[in-house]
Amino acid sequence: MAGVTDRPFRTLCRELGAGLVVSEMVTSDTRLWDTAKSRQRLDHDGEAGPISVQIAGGDAQMMAEAARANVAGGAQIIDINMGCPAKKVCNKAAGSALMRDEPLVREILEAVVAAVDVPVTLKTRTGWAPDQRNAVRIARMAEDIGIQALAVHGRTRADAYRGDAEYDTIAAVKAAVSIPVLANGDIDGPLKAAEVLRYTGADGVMIGRAAQGNPWIFAAINDYLATGELRPAPELNVVAQTLHDHVQELHRFYGDYLGARIARKHVGWYLKDQQVDRPTLKAFNALEQPTAQLQWLNQLFDRLISLKETAA
Repeated sequence: MAGVTDRPFRTLCRELGAGLVVSEMVTSDTRLWDTAKSRQRLDHDGEAGPISVQIAGGDAQMMAEAARANVAGGAQIIDINMGCPAKKVCNKAAGSALMRDEPLVREILEAVVAAVDVPVTLKTRTGWAPDQRNAVRIARMAEDIGIQALAVHGRTRADAYRGDAEYDTIAAVKAAVSIPVLANGDIDGPLKAAEVLRYTGADGVMIGRAAQGNPWIFAAINDYLATGELRPAPELNVVAQTLHDHVQELHRFYGDYLGARIARKHVGWYLKDQQVDRPTLKAFNALEQPTAQLQWLNQLFDRLISLKETAA
C-alpha cells in the first residue's frame, strides 16, 4: 500500500472505523530519508495514536537503527514488512523475499525487538512459494523473540496478487501461537471478513486494496460483526463530501502540483462504482489545478445526484 496509505488516507480510514492504521513502508536505510517522499511518509503530525510505522530492509542493524529513529520521531509501534511481493523490494532481499532465509529473519527480528521499547509487529506472507510455506515456523520464531502481533497475507511471494488467497495457512499460524494474528488477503466486505474470521480463528482482519475508494469498509465490517446487520452503501452526497474532503487534504498535504496528481488515482478508485465512463475520468485526469479538480467533482456529483433523483 505504499503510495496509498499516506497521512490523509490513514486519518480518513481511522475516522471511518479502522482500529489501527499503518504508515506506508519506509526503507530501513536512514541515509535515504532526506527526500521529500520519505519526509512525507514519516509525517505523523496531528495523527491520533497509536502510530504504527512499517519498515523494510534486509540488514538487521539497519533495521534496528530505522526502528530507533522512528520511535524517536513518534512511532508507538514498529511493524516489520516481510509481506511485500514487489520486485523492487524483493530484489533487495527485503519484504517477502526474507522468508527464504529464516536465519536472517531471526537476526532481524531479534535486532529490532532489542532496539526499541515499543511493541514490534510483523507482516508476512504464507511463504516464499506454494511448496515453501513456512509462515508457521516464522510465526513461532517471532513469538519466541518477542513480536507482539502478526499479520499474515494468504498468498506466497511467488503468487504476488494472482489467484485467490488461501486461509488454511493463516488458521495454522493462529493455532501455533498465542499472540494476536490478523488475517489479510481478498477481504473485500463484511461477509468475507466474518467468513475469514470464522475459518481462521484470527483475532482480526487487515484490509488493504479493498479500502481504496471505499474507506467506509471499516465501519461496515465493524457493524456487521457487532450486530449481524449489513449497512447500506453510502448515499451519493456522502460519497461526494468524503471524496471532496479527501482530495482537498491531498492538496494540502502534498501541495498543489503533487497533490493534484496523487488525487487522480484516488478519484478513479472512488468513481469505480459510480458508472463513470473512461472519457469522463480522462477529463478529470487532465486537470492540473486543485480548484479545477474540486469544481469538477462538485459538478459531477450534482449531475449524478440529479440523475438518481430523476430515476426515482
